[in-house]
Amino acid sequence: MNLPKHIHVIGICGVATSALAIAFHKAGVKVTGSDKGFFPPVSTELEKQGISFYAGWHPEKLAEWISSSDEPDFVMIGGTGTSPSNPENLFAKENGIPTLSYPEVLEKYFIKENSIVVAGTWGKTTTSALLSYILIQTGMRPSYFTGGLSLSHPTGALSDSKWSVVEGDEYQISISDRRPKFVHYSPTHLLITSVSWDHADLYPTEKDYFDTFQKLVDEIPENGLIVACYDNKGVEKILVRNKNKIITYGKNESADYSYHSISYTKNGLHFQITAIDGACYEIYSPMLGRFNVENITGAFAMAHSIGMPVDKIIDAIKNFKGIKRRFEKRFDSDITVLDCHAPTAEKATSVLESVREVYKNKIIAIYEPNIGGRDEKTAHKYENAFKDADMLIIPRLTKLKIAENSHEQPMNGAELASVISKTHHDTLYFEDDTKLVDYIISNAKKGDCIVFLGSHGFRGMIEVTCLHLQSQS
Repeated sequence: MNLPKHIHVIGICGVATSALAIAFHKAGVKVTGSDKGFFPPVSTELEKQGISFYAGWHPEKLAEWISSSDEPDFVMIGGTGTSPSNPENLFAKENGIPTLSYPEVLEKYFIKENSIVVAGTWGKTTTSALLSYILIQTGMRPSYFTGGLSLSHPTGALSDSKWSVVEGDEYQISISDRRPKFVHYSPTHLLITSVSWDHADLYPTEKDYFDTFQKLVDEIPENGLIVACYDNKGVEKILVRNKNKIITYGKNESADYSYHSISYTKNGLHFQITAIDGACYEIYSPMLGRFNVENITGAFAMAHSIGMPVDKIIDAIKNFKGIKRRFEKRFDSDITVLDCHAPTAEKATSVLESVREVYKNKIIAIYEPNIGGRDEKTAHKYENAFKDADMLIIPRLTKLKIAENSHEQPMNGAELASVISKTHHDTLYFEDDTKLVDYIISNAKKGDCIVFLGSHGFRGMIEVTCLHLQSQS
């Protein structure tokens, strides 16, 4: 494997860029990085790995490397570095240092001749992480990358095997490149979890969104494989004209891999999968959430379809702890605090349904959507979306960059709360974070569950809430 000697990462504190930086570092590549700020857990992990990084943009650093013959082979640009006016970005281009987005880096160094890509509106992070973990445990040694922090293995790794597993994100590559990230991943094996209109800022119509996934499906080679969720209408829609072999999974007994006999507890999941060969397998997982039954079944179906031993697949599932911020228990005593990545109304509904199955007392939900969930065109999706929450709180929403050509402003927190309150009577808006935390602490009683649902970090509110509860217990 022909690896670079030195790479510099602009925007290294992102989940994706930090994971790739660590993967290169572990492979023996010199890695340096910069960003506008550093926060745990990313900064802690970078320090733990011994990766050199600094705050701010300092093109003079790149000039020093050039003068000492330590010029980076390329500069990887992610997150805060994607602006064309970023000083380090500008310096690299002016001085002939190649600049690559992180999807381009994945394409060049991670994607293998057997390329498994996990795509979909939801479920792709957990499913891709579990699938990579299964392949590792079965000795396949894949190159892999997932856009979330696994609680069981590194987020990404390079190898010289013929297999790769990556999460296929449909969001844009960068500010200047609005194509979906997965255009760089050349899947031979596609696992597609779901398709439901999202990211209205990038895909103004449902057709735009579905067309993007249709193109992905159309590019699978004729000898390739698609593993698809049987129960999702959007998936069914984009597979109508498909030419490939399709393996289906879902709760419907007509699926090639169907799940059933599910039991949910606060300690995890137990269910059965009836496989394409007619055999029935007992599955245990420490993960929470009914939707994770579907994610696990999808990963099982792909792993089994490419020839992985069933006993090792089942054992890997049993030992996989999940993804940070996916039903992550941040505090678990008289009151439970869950941290859940739920950037859309549909995802929030699914999470709350799963919480209600195991927590019977009051559920207090704090919700902040992604930018697509703030678009007035998608407001209808909030109708009865929070039916399983006894109380819903909208915080001051994180400021986001709006495309220069956008003619519409996203809803603010108060406007979003007003929309949701039409079908959820106990909906509150708090501009002040401290008052929000004080309110949920004073209203949470023994046996209750506090659920943070969103696409952002809640500005430390989760940590403060847990500290308050710890001091009271």
